[in-house]
Amino acid sequence: MTETSTTRHFGARLREAMDTHGPLCAGIDPHAGLLSAWGLSDDVDGLTRFAQATLEAFAGVVACVKPQSAFFERFGSAGIAVLEDTLRGFREAGTLTILDVKRGDIGSTMGGYAQAYLGDSSPLRADALTVSPYLGYGSLRPALDLAAETGRGVFVLALTSNPEGASVQHAQVAAGAGGGGAAGTGSVAGSIVAGVAADNAEARASGRLGSVGMVVGATVGSAVADLGLDLAAANAPLLAPGVGAQGATAEDLRTVFGAALPNVLASSSRDVLGAGPDVSALRERARRVAADVRAMVGS
Repeated sequence: MTETSTTRHFGARLREAMDTHGPLCAGIDPHAGLLSAWGLSDDVDGLTRFAQATLEAFAGVVACVKPQSAFFERFGSAGIAVLEDTLRGFREAGTLTILDVKRGDIGSTMGGYAQAYLGDSSPLRADALTVSPYLGYGSLRPALDLAAETGRGVFVLALTSNPEGASVQHAQVAAGAGGGGAAGTGSVAGSIVAGVAADNAEARASGRLGSVGMVVGATVGSAVADLGLDLAAANAPLLAPGVGAQGATAEDLRTVFGAALPNVLASSSRDVLGAGPDVSALRERARRVAADVRAMVGS
């Protein structure tokens, strides 16, 4: 096997993977409770065994995987080494990775995060990473630019389903505020969608999926419509937590995503990982969930 090429745009590679394997992103979330449920010790040895099982189960089977960095970081440098090995294993297998780090800062610090996760020479490099725009969308520019340069992607937190999110994301702002470079809908979330749409404009004109994605919860209900957000116009891959164990239905997906439904990449962790630790059972659960999601989004 050879490492996944980044000579093509991330959005194009993701679309191909979704078409091939189904629009599922399998979460890799080795928290203490899950390690215990798998009969593993809550230490680096247990973490290593968990990560190896997910690599064997998901590589070449799902469109992409999403390791949650925090659950590796909690073991310090030894845990980070396991994360590096896991990312390398999926690269070598040709399976896309979205590293869930939700980094967000300004200037050279944001540039440092970008180099850590998107730089060609970094051992922690992934195909894409999650970022937080709440220091202003423009603060993400170092990551956005490096992702474009290296053929990688980012997923910007836009509309999340946690109860606290609405106090910021639904807040009203002056048109064009937030550094998106275009007039928004009057909400913070709207300014983020506008920024993503601007960054994906070239891809849209070329007829391909953009490489700047958004995280939009599958269980946010009518929030997209209430805020007047045009997700389809953003031409963005839409990482959608909430499918599976969190209970989002096909009707929920239609309500939230509307015309953007073909761009949805469902993120499922508990529903898939609950089949472990048996590798064959994990692989079969991932395939079944991917098929279910494909049917839900009609792709």
